[in-house]
Amino acid sequence: MIIFYDPKCVEYSAPGHPERPERIARTVPLLTEQHPQWEWRAPGAATDEMLLRAHTRAHLDRVRNATQDFDADTAAHPGIAEHAARAAGAAVDVTRAALAGQQAFSLMRPPGHHAMRDRAMGFCYFSNIAVAALDALTRGAERVAIWDFDAHHGNGTEDIVANSPGIAFASIHQFPGYPGTGTRSFGNIHNFPVAPLAPRPEHVAAVRRAFDELLAFNPDLILVSAGFDAFAGDPITQMTLELEDFATFGQWLRKTEIPAGAILEGGYSNDLPELIDAFLTSWAW
Repeated sequence: MIIFYDPKCVEYSAPGHPERPERIARTVPLLTEQHPQWEWRAPGAATDEMLLRAHTRAHLDRVRNATQDFDADTAAHPGIAEHAARAAGAAVDVTRAALAGQQAFSLMRPPGHHAMRDRAMGFCYFSNIAVAALDALTRGAERVAIWDFDAHHGNGTEDIVANSPGIAFASIHQFPGYPGTGTRSFGNIHNFPVAPLAPRPEHVAAVRRAFDELLAFNPDLILVSAGFDAFAGDPITQMTLELEDFATFGQWLRKTEIPAGAILEGGYSNDLPELIDAFLTSWAW
């Protein structure tokens, strides 16, 4: 397992914001202690060429020159464009490692799956996984599946990859819930809304149906928007999954034997390090 991580990603924050540096800072020592054999690499920043496959030039310019917050959740932190470019670059590095037959995970912030082609929102500035998927198509992948089990709909990913013939996207998410989208499926987009406080077996079954939908696409690469905010103890959602369920998701991924990479999205409870570890440990060969 390769972990792509840059300690600079903890250098920005806003008081009281759930997307806080501790999410990463507390996970690093747990993974290094539990898995001394895993390899850690510093990611490169995404280039304009990579970012412009997913975003408009105007969007890049807005993120780089922001003087006011994008919305109540998405602040114009100093240097946020550089932080976001490194997170997107880490997703690309994960994807390239996966295409080379290596398991890899991006332990970076900010997350990305709410960032639309022309809009930053929901803690997200660049769509890390969409940037990575589109890069993969330029490097020999023919069919890329994106499996998003974050508690929130990956509206940004959907916005960018909809109607892309080489990509299939599946999102399992709380509805009603932020951002209020993801109620219908079409073309290469497969949405699985789950009611707040739905019974745990019902939620796990939806995640499995989404995974099977992606496997039917016969992908040669699976990318995972690995959000852990569907955990029963998460402070900003109303879902019921437990640690063992994320371990199950990792087992499913391992059993496919399809090249795969994962990118951290949400997850705001104090249990996040253990949830990440459960998923990665079950997935690791």
